[in-house]
Order: sequence, then structure tokens, then C-alpha cells
Amino acid sequence: MATKCGNCGPGYSTPLEAMKGPREEIVYLPCIYRNTGTEAPDYLATVDVDPKSPQYCQVIEPKDIHAKCELAFLHTSHCLASGEVMISSLGDLKGNGKGGFVLLDGETFEVKGTWERPGGAAPLGYDFWYQPRHNVMISTEWAAPNVLRDGFNPADVEAGLYGSHLHVWDWQRHEIVQTLSLKDGLIPLEIRFLHNPDAAQGFVGCALSSTIQRFYKNEGGTWSVEKVIQVPPKKVKGWLLPEMPGLITDILLSLDDRFLYFSNWLHGDLRQYDISDPQRPRLTGQLFLGGSIVKGGPVQVLEDQELKSQPEPLVVKGKRVAGGPQMIQLSLDGKRLYVTTSLYSAWDKQFYPDLIREGSVMLQVDVDTVKGGLKLNPNFLVDFGKEPLGPALAHELRYPGGDCSSDIWI
Repeated sequence: MATKCGNCGPGYSTPLEAMKGPREEIVYLPCIYRNTGTEAPDYLATVDVDPKSPQYCQVIEPKDIHAKCELAFLHTSHCLASGEVMISSLGDLKGNGKGGFVLLDGETFEVKGTWERPGGAAPLGYDFWYQPRHNVMISTEWAAPNVLRDGFNPADVEAGLYGSHLHVWDWQRHEIVQTLSLKDGLIPLEIRFLHNPDAAQGFVGCALSSTIQRFYKNEGGTWSVEKVIQVPPKKVKGWLLPEMPGLITDILLSLDDRFLYFSNWLHGDLRQYDISDPQRPRLTGQLFLGGSIVKGGPVQVLEDQELKSQPEPLVVKGKRVAGGPQMIQLSLDGKRLYVTTSLYSAWDKQFYPDLIREGSVMLQVDVDTVKGGLKLNPNFLVDFGKEPLGPALAHELRYPGGDCSSDIWI
């Protein structure tokens, strides 16, 4: 990128060049106190992740961001080649569903208007990714804010209030040209094209159905989607429903497009798949980092197609970790994964009440990029339960100069 927003980062010419970049030293995380009982504004935490630093694993610079977040129900942001910043929305100011996009000035962050044409928003929104060389953007759906904001109600699923579609947009005309219905694809959240800017395919994680779906461009220029990974539900006792989904809440791809990673927030495992053949992903790593089915908890697993026994609770540096793996971020070289454990405060309160009382954590996982595999770093823990104003819920992870889930090559 050549203007404004594009001048802020290192400016790697290709994804493979980015993999040669320097090791990350700090990570930014938006944090909230909502529903925790602490009356304080949201803030941006800066975490030191440099092992050589005396402040390693510490929050070194919290910044109040409340005054800059007056717009409601916004989610994903990407820089555009024009220097503008584009942010997706879940709904309108009344909390009804509306999958539109806000444009900000890349230098002043003043609102310039909407990206889509007047009246052209999708019925629901959440995440998006664009691939300019194919003149395409694809957006996903969660639900209207009024549906999800107070927690998960299974009756809303029966009523068809949760998303199950991908919306394909003409990148130049700013309008929807195709809507893809997802089979076994309830609540498609995070979407990722392959990083190769020539690629015409990618993946989306469908949370409630616990599937990974591959979307791809056909020879005629239309788009299709197919299920390539299914995480089977577990029959349980002592939970909200008789079957517990994995609840895939975040996915990302390594910059060389070799590995796909995703988190099962309810089951509690982080997974790595080799996607050298995108139509046939191969499981190469799995690591349990808490979750709802740990031994000694309120949930008893009655039938499990994958595990022979319930996993042990996770204890890191003397702290038992509440919640499950949620947002993830990969180092540029692909050798380290950072993980947080909070999804959304109302859902945290419903499924992991200990998160509200104790705050979330940030963990680090070492990645085998040769044979595949995941291993927890036992010496890394950022405990947001010890924040000065009380327990906080940390969410997304971002690097100052760009990362695997925000950078798009044009």
C-alpha cells in the first residue's frame, strides 16, 4: 500500500517476505470491564512479549479508548489501498441486524460514511475479507445485536435468528452479487482468504455448527462453498443442552498458507491443520487450554467421538485458567501462537462465570512448523484478573505493524 494507512507498517512486499520480519515485541489487546462489576471505561492494553525484556508477560501501557468508540456494534477493521479504514458492523443504532461497513479517514479516524451503496447492507454482519485481484469481498453473519447481547438462547436458533450465509460483494461496485447458503454452517464468524493475493479461495469458521467451510471461485466467476472440517459435538450432562458444540470462535492462516488454526471455545481445544491440500485439511496439532469439559467441573461427558477421557484443568504459573481458547494470533514466522480466553462478556457470564470474577488470561503456544504440533509455553501468562481497576476481559490480539489476521496484500 502506498498511502496513509499503508505507511504505518513495515510494508512487506509479499506474505513470505513478512515471515522473515523481526520477532514481535508487543501485542495490543482491547479490554473491557463490562458485566464484571467494575465501573471503568474500555481500554487498550499493551503487553510486552519480548523474552529479553524485564517487563515480559506484563501489561505495560493501558490506554483509555472509550471516548473513541462512540459507534455501536462494530467489529472487524481493515486498511484499504486508498488510505481509508473500513470497519464492519453487526447492526444499526437500535440493535437490529444490519451488515454494513463504516469508512474512516486513515489519518484522523473521522467517519467519512458507509462503504456499501445506500440501502445495500447485508441483513446481518460480522467479519469480512477482500481480495482485490479477484474484485471480491466476502462477509459473514453472527446475529442482530439485540439477539446476542444478553447471552445465548437456543430458541433464537430455532427461530432462525442466527446467521448461516456468506455474502459475496463486488469490490469495485460495493454491492452484493451472490449470497451463499451454508450447509452445516450456523453462525459463520471469522473468515480468511489465503494470504496469496492471487488465491481465489479461503476458509470460514462456523461457530455453532463447529465446521470449517472452504469457499472458492468457480470457472464461471461465481463462488461456492463446501464443508472440509467437522468437529463432532459431545453428548453431555450438566450443561445447557444435551449436546455441546465445539463453538469455533476464531480461525487464522499462517502467512505461507500452509497451516490453519482454530479455537473451540466450549470444548477447550486449539487445533492446527495442514492445508497444503485445501480441500482435505489434515489435523497436525491439538492442545487443550481449559474449556467446559475439564475433569472436576460441572459437565460430565457421556459420549465423545474424539476423546477417551475428559481433559485435565489447565494450570499455568499456579493459576487455574477459566474459560477456553478464543481469539488467537500467530507470529509472522509462524512459530508462536498467542491466545486469549474471553468471547463476549454476556456469553462469558453465561458459560464461564469464573471469567467474570477472575478476568481473562493471555497464553502463548509454541508451534512446530516442520512436522506440525502445538506445545504450551508454561512460563508465559498474562493475568488480566490483576489489573489495577479489577478483573478485565481481554479480547483480540494485534501487532503494531500488521499480522496474520489483519494484513491483506493487493
